[in-house]
Amino acid sequence: MHRNEAPAPPVETRRPTESPGPRVEAVHRALVLLTLMAEEGSLSVTEAAEALDVNPSTAQRLLVTLVGDGFAVQGARKRYEPGPALLRPGMAATVPPLRARLRPYLERLFERVGETVHLATLVGTEIHHLDGIEATAHALRFGLRTGVTLPAHTTSAGKAMLAELPDEEVDARYHVALSGPRGREMRVELEQLHTQLDRTRRQKIGANFEESEAGVAAFAVSLGVIDGERAAFSIAMPFARYSRGDAARFGGHLLTTAQEVREALP
Repeated sequence: MHRNEAPAPPVETRRPTESPGPRVEAVHRALVLLTLMAEEGSLSVTEAAEALDVNPSTAQRLLVTLVGDGFAVQGARKRYEPGPALLRPGMAATVPPLRARLRPYLERLFERVGETVHLATLVGTEIHHLDGIEATAHALRFGLRTGVTLPAHTTSAGKAMLAELPDEEVDARYHVALSGPRGREMRVELEQLHTQLDRTRRQKIGANFEESEAGVAAFAVSLGVIDGERAAFSIAMPFARYSRGDAARFGGHLLTTAQEVREALP
């Protein structure tokens, strides 16, 4: 080597590529289903089972879990579609577009009934209150619950939205929830719930008489699936001011407002 030459750099010894380790099969299957929903737009239980090479019951449990976490929703013909968590990743801290789109109709409902009104969505077996307007003209009134999460089976909005699902979908959601860490706290009888949902389907209005909390009477209508989220409008008032005539009056205004939403936001 000549005196002015720089020494040659040391030869780098490359290690063989390390194995990432055994994959978690349930996570892998869920990711496959999310990818298929994103690519195809919707997915049936049969298609999911064939793609994963598993039994339909296993595929349905995976899909129901995705629904419970907001990554999927069940649309027409019992097909599963991308949910809000998949459509808008990382945007949980922002004001949901659904809230802005439905606010004018929520205000219209408030003007019609003069009682506290809310917009809620269904996530698994819970409802999330996204928006609300409080009826301040009454000395005795029902306060806002915006931001509050409640069990769907105890609320008028929850019943209205659950009633639009097939019975097997309702059962699947609750079986997943009941087997979870908070299952013992749910206090739900599925047979009784189905009876209430059958009544809701006939009347098209969900009702809650002191089930979610003492002293409340509430009524709700489902708005269907908008922007990938299953939504509902509800009216709540103190039970002490409630009369039977309120049920028919509120029900009529709820159905009228829901029809206006469907015509404007198909």
